[in-house]
Formats: sequence, structure tokens, C-alpha cells
Amino acid sequence: MRKISRSEIVQFGTLELLAKQAVEGFVTGLHKSPFHGFSVEFAEHRIYNQGESTKHIDWKLYGKTDRLYTKKYDEETNLRCQLLFDTSSSMYFQQGENLSKIEYAILAGASIMELLKKQRDAVGITCFDTDLNLQTPSKSSQSHLHFLYQELEKYLHEYKPNHTHSTNLITSLHAIAESIHKRSLVILFSDLLDSPEKEPEFIEAIQHLKYNKHEVIVFHITDKEHEIDFQLPNRPIRVIDMETQEEIRLQPIEFKANYQEKVNSYFENLKLKLGQQNIDFVSIDTNEPLDFLLQQFLLKRRKSR
Repeated sequence: MRKISRSEIVQFGTLELLAKQAVEGFVTGLHKSPFHGFSVEFAEHRIYNQGESTKHIDWKLYGKTDRLYTKKYDEETNLRCQLLFDTSSSMYFQQGENLSKIEYAILAGASIMELLKKQRDAVGITCFDTDLNLQTPSKSSQSHLHFLYQELEKYLHEYKPNHTHSTNLITSLHAIAESIHKRSLVILFSDLLDSPEKEPEFIEAIQHLKYNKHEVIVFHITDKEHEIDFQLPNRPIRVIDMETQEEIRLQPIEFKANYQEKVNSYFENLKLKLGQQNIDFVSIDTNEPLDFLLQQFLLKRRKSR
């Protein structure tokens, strides 16, 4: 799958059209991958009830067990999925023609919506910064999906750099855990740029989702070149916090090694702790195509059946 540039989002087509194009390219690639046939893949057995069609009876299993079972396919197992978008100011960080983190997250979410539509599954969205600004129920109707696309497009085109929005991720996750349908697949798109001291509270909020029977996948959206690798100009620069407007002046080369060590240690530790809760933590670089992210979604989709 090729990368989608900022100019295509800004100048060409709607979000829905871009998502369809992205998914078409991705699905074409699936035909040459282990995911081939995913949409009609066998899910599980269930006991045959008298009066049902005998079309899907597993006769080989009957020969082994002397009991009638039918094959239940993925199309029969409807999923509810809630897509969570961190829309705080730091998500709008962008350099050159690379997508900003919010643009990448929204295009990824819209592509997942297209995949869910193909599976006839239900989807809802939540957009938050300091508050829950938008939360919809999960539905599968075309009119509902059209509404979701319209709402997400607002976050692509209505950002005002002089209006700062911080993140209240922890409070938002607790509220979401209580308000959405039980046993949903919850997908979080966030740069997770919060104070390291709040890590225990973040883990607790994720555990709240798990306690309420939700499956969770965390997509850590990052501009790897600048935010992880700290590839900044080798000269004194001014760095501004997009959420607080706090600024400092520094010489990047003096801080690079220490910064890389600490930031990598923090996110590796976070990944480990979430893994212990059976939660997928996937770091996604905005400079990469969507293929890897969508494959991770399909893997989680299989697990949640």
C-alpha cells in the first residue's frame, strides 16, 4: 500500500473516498498474504438445533463424536467496535508532507470502519481531549457510517493552532468504559504524550475497560523521526509544547542520547505492562503506510470472535 500524503487529504476527495481507496489497496494485498479468505473464515462450532438447516452440519465431526454440530462462520458473529480518537493539540504535530498524527489516526480509523462495513459489524466513535467531545453508539447502518465520516472530517479541517487542547486520557477512558456497550472491541488512537508519573493511573483506566469485558488495542501514533529518534537540526532551537504553549531553548545534540533512552524505556515498559493485561500495544509511525496497522486490527478481530 502506498503512503497517502497531506495534500491528498486536503485537496482530493472526502475521507470516505480516501478510506475506500486505502482499503481496496490493502485487501488486494491480502490475497497474497496469510490473511487471504479472512472474511469467510470459519469461526467455531455450535450444537445443532432440531429444525435448523442441515447445510452447515460438520459431518466429519459427527463421525468422530456421534453428535451434530454446525459450523458458525465469521459473518454470523457481529462485532461492536468503538474507535477512540485523542484530539488534543499534540496530535496535530506535523512536519513536511507527512500526515499529522490526527490525520493518520483518522484515516486509519476510517479504513477500519470500511473493513467493519465489509464484515457487517457495528462501529461507533469517541473523540476526546480534556472532555468527551463526541461519543456515538455503535451501529452498522450506512446513514450512521456517513454521519461518522462527516464528524471525523471536522477534525481534519477545523483545527486552530492558537486554541490549545490538552489531554485528559485517564478520565476519558473511565467514562468510556462505563458508557459503551459491554463486550466491545475498543481501539485507542493516541500519542500517549502524558506525564510518566500518570502511568499507573493509565494502566488502571485500561483495566477498567477490561473489567467491563471490552477487548482493547492501543495504537500509539507517533512521528518517529522527531518524537522517538529526536532527529532535530544540529543547532540551537526553540521547542514549544503544543498543549501548554510552554517553550524551551535547547541544543538537541546535548539531550539526544538521554532523551532516546528515556522515551524508549517508557514506551517499552508501557507495552510490557499492557501485554500482561492481554492488551495489544502497537507503535505506529506516521511516515509508514497503513498496512501494518490494518493487519494488527485483523489479528485482534480474530481474537475477539
